[in-house]
Amino acid sequence: MMEPMRALRNEDLVLGLESSCDETAAAILRADGTILAEAVLSQLAEHTPYGGVVPEIAARSHLAHLPGLVRRVLDQAGTTPAGLAAVAATAGPGLIGGLIVGATLGKGIAIAQGIPYLGINHLEGHALTPRLPGVHPGGLAFPYLLLLLSGGHCQCVLVEGVGRHRRLGTTLDDAVGEAFDKSAKLLGLPWPGGPHLERLAADGDAKRFTLPRPLLGRAGCDFSFSGLKTAVANIVAKGLDAQGRADLAAGFQAAVSATLADRAAHALAMAPEATALVVSGGVAANQGVRTALAGVAARAGLPLVAPPIRLCTDNAVMIAWAGIERLRAGLTEGLDHAPRPRWPLAELAGQEPARFPGVLPVQSLGGHPQ
Repeated sequence: MMEPMRALRNEDLVLGLESSCDETAAAILRADGTILAEAVLSQLAEHTPYGGVVPEIAARSHLAHLPGLVRRVLDQAGTTPAGLAAVAATAGPGLIGGLIVGATLGKGIAIAQGIPYLGINHLEGHALTPRLPGVHPGGLAFPYLLLLLSGGHCQCVLVEGVGRHRRLGTTLDDAVGEAFDKSAKLLGLPWPGGPHLERLAADGDAKRFTLPRPLLGRAGCDFSFSGLKTAVANIVAKGLDAQGRADLAAGFQAAVSATLADRAAHALAMAPEATALVVSGGVAANQGVRTALAGVAARAGLPLVAPPIRLCTDNAVMIAWAGIERLRAGLTEGLDHAPRPRWPLAELAGQEPARFPGVLPVQSLGGHPQ
């Protein structure tokens, strides 16, 4: 029988594991949000020959490397598994093979040490990262509007609390990161294409080509990027020189930035209670997108909050932090908690609290707006 979980203390350590796609990551945080150790292993070289992520290759890579990363962060943090207070692992959404690897390792550590296991929704990890101490002066209070922008997700979400998320809009077709990657591929750029396209756009004239701004000005805050991607394909098919490729990249980035800004403005109008505009996910690393969203936030009289770039992409710091937030809320998972390739944020609201055998709900540390 496992010992009951005492109230979380600032000095307690939480291990985070991330293996939902093509980044293998581990991190250890103190319960006060101090990052003691973090490690991310990219699988870029393994997937590049195929022009995208191959699920079986990703799962095998997680299996081969995640235990070593855990040992590395334990050493960096100067602790052992016995020094952990809890372990959090991404349990969805994502590629099921990788999710199984991370969740199984996390459960194994939890069983061996008699500590709570937390199955973290990857999207909630992104949603709660801006509350990590030091990201926003004075801390970020609920509720806030989140633009979650990545290769697999494009959503406007009102984050009302831990496990409480209200989706206001989503993409009707491609996610914005997917549109970046596909357009970059059309321009002959390596995968993953988003960062390469941004660099190419820096030398281009964004006004040379007329590109659509899908759903611009339309009510609501849904997104659509397939038409923009098609427009890029049609221009590429006519032939482009080097400068033309740069101009088209710049035009594409400008169109995406304008579209995201418009959708964000509409979302803020739908959520007047929002205390901030937050952007997270891989596309949040794009400076053109950040600049456009900063303008929207300023006009609304709100701060734009964005995590450091390394915490915008997939990482284990956000998983450990989400675990800490959920522990404060008295939420843990049982060992029967199964990884899920699809796991909408809205379904977190109905999740049962404190199902881990022998573990009592964790009291709040205080000092963090709930």
